[in-house]
Amino acid sequence: MKRIVLWFLTTTSVVVLLFAYHTSTSGPQATAPPISGGSVSSTPTPSAAAGSGSGDDGTDDGETPSPSTSPTPSSSATTTVTGDVASTQWGPVQVQLTLQGGKITDVSVLQYPNGNHRDVEINDYALPILIDETKQAQSAQIDMVSGATVTSDGYIRSLQSALDQAK
Repeated sequence: MKRIVLWFLTTTSVVVLLFAYHTSTSGPQATAPPISGGSVSSTPTPSAAAGSGSGDDGTDDGETPSPSTSPTPSSSATTTVTGDVASTQWGPVQVQLTLQGGKITDVSVLQYPNGNHRDVEINDYALPILIDETKQAQSAQIDMVSGATVTSDGYIRSLQSALDQAK
């Protein structure tokens, strides 16, 4: 009889613990601070929620942000282009490029997965590498970062979108 009671209590405890476990994909998605030029900050900013579709880029839901250019019509004009939001299984990724004379001079990551400590850890490592490779390659033909495949894929899709808009 003691064995049955012990077995029942153990089984019940295991089931309760399994249902009480919260995975990294549970809960609301945190807002990612922008990353620019290789520096990564893990402190979220109180901006619009990631993926809400109502940012301050002046567009309606579903519209692609248009490139904004400086008023100087010369070939060395600075242009800022924001790529489309790439949805990934861990969260949205969005890239913004600054081009001068057709050359990528700066890359900012406006949105990236940072819903938990592991996401922040991965992206603190991966995003500066992706940014540096983008500046070196001057295209979306860059390698993915091992261990950050999902973020790399979203980054490359958003980067290609920004480059397409810059043409």
